[in-house]
Amino acid sequence: MVSTVIDGVRTDTEQAQELTPASREQRAWETVVWDDPVNLMSYVSYVFRSHFGMTRERADQLMLLVHTEGNAVVAEGSRSAMELHVEAMHAYGLWATLRERGE
Repeated sequence: MVSTVIDGVRTDTEQAQELTPASREQRAWETVVWDDPVNLMSYVSYVFRSHFGMTRERADQLMLLVHTEGNAVVAEGSRSAMELHVEAMHAYGLWATLRERGE
């Protein structure tokens, strides 16, 4: 609710909560890697280490989440950065998507 005073008269109006393209870009986004029946677990771990620079332990942990839970968030950041990660995962042959954090 926004209060405005015009000519000594106070009015209360509700402010629209629309997200502009710039504000949507600033919100946190996630790169999600999904389980598939094609890629070996060792390969998924390798991709995480190679592309994201993860330690073997972290890459294996996320790979196991992908395998057992069906997916895992592997990166968070701006929309444009996460779009690049999704494209890279596709280039490696992994199934990955982009989503806003919290969805």
